[in-house]
Amino acid sequence: MLDRRNFMKTCSGMGLAGTLFPGVLWAQAQAEGVKKITKEMIDNAAAIADVPIADDYKEMMLDSLNQHAKGYEEIYKLHIPNSVEPAVLFEPVLPGMKFETVRKPMRLSNAPNLASSAVPKNLEELAFASVRELAELVRTKKVSSIALTEMYLDRLKKYDPTLKFLVTLTEERARAQAKKADSEIAAGKYRGPLHGLPWGAKDLLATKGIRTTWGAGGFETQVIDEDATVVKRLDEAGAVLVAKLTLGALALGDVWFGGVTRNPWNTKQGSSGSSAGPASATAAGCVAFSIGSETLGSISSPSTRCGCTGLRPTFGFVPRTGAMALSWTMDKLGPICRTVEDCALVLDAIYGPDGHDRTVHSAAFNWDANLDWRKLRVGYLKSDFEHKPGEQQEAPKEEPAATPEEQKKREEQKKRREAGRARAEYDRKYNDAALAKLQEMGVKLIPVEMPKFPFDALITMLDAESAAAFDDLTRTGKDKLLTSQKDYDWPNTFRTSRFIPAVEYIQAARARKMAMEAVAKVFEGIDVIVAPTNGGQQLVITNLTGHPAVILPNGLRGSDAPKYPSEDVTDFQNAGGPGTLTSLTFLGNLYGEAKLLAFARAYQEATGFHLLHPKLEPSS
Repeated sequence: MLDRRNFMKTCSGMGLAGTLFPGVLWAQAQAEGVKKITKEMIDNAAAIADVPIADDYKEMMLDSLNQHAKGYEEIYKLHIPNSVEPAVLFEPVLPGMKFETVRKPMRLSNAPNLASSAVPKNLEELAFASVRELAELVRTKKVSSIALTEMYLDRLKKYDPTLKFLVTLTEERARAQAKKADSEIAAGKYRGPLHGLPWGAKDLLATKGIRTTWGAGGFETQVIDEDATVVKRLDEAGAVLVAKLTLGALALGDVWFGGVTRNPWNTKQGSSGSSAGPASATAAGCVAFSIGSETLGSISSPSTRCGCTGLRPTFGFVPRTGAMALSWTMDKLGPICRTVEDCALVLDAIYGPDGHDRTVHSAAFNWDANLDWRKLRVGYLKSDFEHKPGEQQEAPKEEPAATPEEQKKREEQKKRREAGRARAEYDRKYNDAALAKLQEMGVKLIPVEMPKFPFDALITMLDAESAAAFDDLTRTGKDKLLTSQKDYDWPNTFRTSRFIPAVEYIQAARARKMAMEAVAKVFEGIDVIVAPTNGGQQLVITNLTGHPAVILPNGLRGSDAPKYPSEDVTDFQNAGGPGTLTSLTFLGNLYGEAKLLAFARAYQEATGFHLLHPKLEPSS
C-alpha cells in the first residue's frame, strides 16, 4: 500500500490540488490496493474536483510527482526551526507613500503633581497607576524600583490562582534588574520613563535562561538561548521583567496548557486572546505594562475583553526577532497598557530596525503629547456605526436534522448567534455615544467606507503560513498535544491548510496587493479613522494591510446588559454581560502612530473610561 503521508505530500505538490482532489485520489488508490497512482485515477479524481487535465499531460505529471516528493523529503531533513523566515517579504508601503524618518526627542505630557499624598503607605494603591505616573515617582526617587517590583510580584502571586495569567515568574532576574535601576537612578543615570518599571512579556518572546513555552502542550520546558529584540530593548530602557505571561496555545485564544486565562471583570469568562495573559495581568494591576502580539486580533480582542488600552503598531515597525512566528506577513508586536500615552512610551523603546528582522523600516516615531489633535482629519466608518445587528438577511432553509445530536448542535449555534446579536445591539449605544463625544470635542467627522472586497478569502495566507510554521506538528502527530482541539483550533487548521495549493497562496497575495491599494485610497487625506471594534471588517482589513490601531475602553455595560447563555469559560464567544467593558478602535496611516496616539489620547482623556478598574478577589 502507498504511504499516506508521502501520498498527500505529493498530491499537494502538484499545484492543481484543492482539498478534494488528493483525497479522491487517495481513496481510489486505497480501494484498488495498488502501489502507484494511475492516469485513470487522476482522470476520475479530476472530474470530481472539476480540474480538467488533458490525457497527454498525465504521464508527465506522474513523473514530476515522484521528483517533487524527493525534494520535499530533502527539505524536511533540514528540520527548519520556527525562527527561520521565508526568503520573501511582505511590504505594506505602496509606491509613492512617505513616512517620517528623522527621530526627534520625545515630548511627554506634563509631569503628574507629586504631592506628599501621591505616595501611599500601602504601595498596592499604585497598582493601577499609569506608566507616566509611576515613571515620575521612580525618577524623583519617591518610590524605588525594588519596592514596585516586590509589590507587583506579590500581586501576580495573589491573583494568578484566580486569573491564570502566569506562566513563569522571573523573580531572580527582576530583583537584579530593579536593584540595578535604583543604583543607576541614585547615581543620576536615568534612562527614561520605563526605567525601573515592572513589565510582563507574552510567553512567545524568547528570554535567555528562562523557558518560552508558546502556551502550548509539548513546549512546556522549551528554553530558547537568546533574548528577543524587544526584551533586549526594554532591558536597555531599564524596565524590569517580572513575568512571562500566558497566550492561547501557539497564539490562538486564551486556552493554554495550564488552563484558561480569565477576564478580571468577569472571571467566568476567558480573557480572550491570544495576548490573554498580558491583557489580564495589566487590567488586574499586576504589571505596569505588558507586551503582546497580534496576527489577527490578538491585541485588539483581549484589550477589549479586559478593558486595556492596546496598540497594534504598523507592520514592520517593531522587530519580531526572537518572537514565535505564526504568519511572517501578518505578525506584529505591541504594548498593552492602561493609557494611550503609556503605549506611546513603550513603543518609543521597542521600535526600529534591529538588523535581523528584514521587514522593519527606518521610520521614526516622534511622540508629542502636546500635538494639536484638533488639526487632524478624522474619518469614521459610517456604515459600520449605522449597521443594526437586528437587520439580518433571512436565513437559508436547512434540511431537517438527521440526528438528535445534530439538532442539538443547531440549537446551540442559534443561541450563540442570537446572543451575539443581542450584545451587538446593546453595545450600539456606546458607539453612538463615542461619535457624539467626538463631535462635542469639536471633531469634524468625515464619513468613509472600507472597500468591498473578499477580505476573508485572503486569510488563506495566514492559514498557509501558520501551517508551514508548525508543519512538523502536523506531520508527526504532535499536534494532539495542544490543549484545545475544536474545529477552529490550530490542529484542525494546520491539517486542512496542508491542502492549500501554492498557486492559490500566490493568488491570495496578489489579491492582497489590490486590497492594499483600495484601502490606501480610503486613507488619502485622512489621519485617523474611528471604528467600532466589533463592527464590520476593519480588524481583518487592517491586519492584512498592516495599518496600526489603538483599542481603548469605551464604557461599562450596565446591569441590564444581555448575558451570554453559557458560563463555559472555554467558549470563546462567552463575553459581555453586566459589569464588563466595551471598546472603541482608532485606525491610523502606515507609520502614523504619533498622530494616531495623540488623537486617541485626547478622546481617552475626555472620557476617562481607562480610570475604571475591576474589583478583584484572590482565590480562597
